[in-house]
Amino acid sequence: MSFSSSVKEELSRQNPAARHCQIAEIAAIISFCGHVKITARDRFSIRIQTENLWVARKFFTLLRKTFKIEAEITVRRGNNQKKSRTYTITVSEHKDTLKVLQAARLLDENYEVKENLSLEHNVIVQRDCCRRAFLRGAFLAAGSISNPYRFYHYEIVCATCQKAEQLRALICGFDIDAKIVQRKKYYVVYVKEGSQIVSLLGFMEANISLLDLENIRILKEMRGSVNRKVNCEAANINKTVSAAVKQIDDISYIRESIGFSELSDALEEIAQLRLQYPEATLKELGLMLNPSVGKSGVNHRLRKLSSIAEELRGNKEENYYD
Repeated sequence: MSFSSSVKEELSRQNPAARHCQIAEIAAIISFCGHVKITARDRFSIRIQTENLWVARKFFTLLRKTFKIEAEITVRRGNNQKKSRTYTITVSEHKDTLKVLQAARLLDENYEVKENLSLEHNVIVQRDCCRRAFLRGAFLAAGSISNPYRFYHYEIVCATCQKAEQLRALICGFDIDAKIVQRKKYYVVYVKEGSQIVSLLGFMEANISLLDLENIRILKEMRGSVNRKVNCEAANINKTVSAAVKQIDDISYIRESIGFSELSDALEEIAQLRLQYPEATLKELGLMLNPSVGKSGVNHRLRKLSSIAEELRGNKEENYYD
């Protein structure tokens, strides 16, 4: 099971105790994956169609618990290779449909289907608990989360730009930086920050999934930290080795050109030690000197030897051209 499916399974088992929260969640599911049918005789019905069992189960349970409505369920197996199932939940009774639509504020006083989901005007999302329930229903109906081992991405697909803007406003009300992108004919509200997705799971009350995601984030951060340290140490080792090779090359050139007798005692001593201990660090070389010298002192002497080698090479080139 994917991480997104496990989140939806957990959310499907979250049953809000307050009736107003139940209605808010029902409103979201109808709004994001439902269809209201009106016959020529002005008879209303609701149909929810989804390929996710947990969405179907949650909507069926909410209808029964909130309105005492026994909805009709049909299951159709697809013809594709995966043979995925499509679940359809239908409220066909006119009176039951009106009861649900009016409670969810999806029907106005003139019996016109209307979806005003804005925080300012819709009473079903005025309370903080109802906004959480609405967000839970919207995610169940049209949301997904990527595999957090790969990358962090939370999204809810909306049919219209207005609906996406309203959902974005609702999510931003929780101090979450949600954005909108158009994908073909749909508008997608998304969040990419891992810590904010964790917060969203908390708002939707997916606490087990929240802990799973936090564990994954901690593991990824630890691996990233270890990799950075390993890379840094490897880079330092490469730098040290490269510097030592250059120092040995310079010292060997001095020995072959003029010998060490022309050097001061301090420079001859460090030159002999570097040739004898090519893998030693500056600190280790400094401790071998008598008296011992710090890293900066050793580095200064080695740089002096490098300057002498470069000067000798320059003089050789001048003599060659002369």
